Amino acid sequence: MISTILLQASGGFMSMLPMVLIIVVFYFFMIRPQMKKQKEHKKFIEELTVNSKVVTTAGIHGRIVEVSDTTFLIDVGSGVKIRFDKSAISLDASKALNANTTK
Repeated sequence: MISTILLQASGGFMSMLPMVLIIVVFYFFMIRPQMKKQKEHKKFIEELTVNSKVVTTAGIHGRIVEVSDTTFLIDVGSGVKIRFDKSAISLDASKALNANTTK
């Protein structure tokens, strides 16, 4: 009687094991890297200062002329200045731009 109950309980756990493994794999291959990328982007945005060269997610290249709490004022050339939300700055493109100009 008791052995039957134990087998049923372990059988219930064994049927849940594939689902638990899928969740663990999903976390380590999708959620965790995305969280790391978000932290890296936030740190990059916080470190940007006036005269930093940036590229927006729309592909607009410019130089920061003013920093506020949630936006950057970016000079895109010929005295044209556009205000962008801080989240509109592309981490990868801006790093690539700065890597090319330092060489």
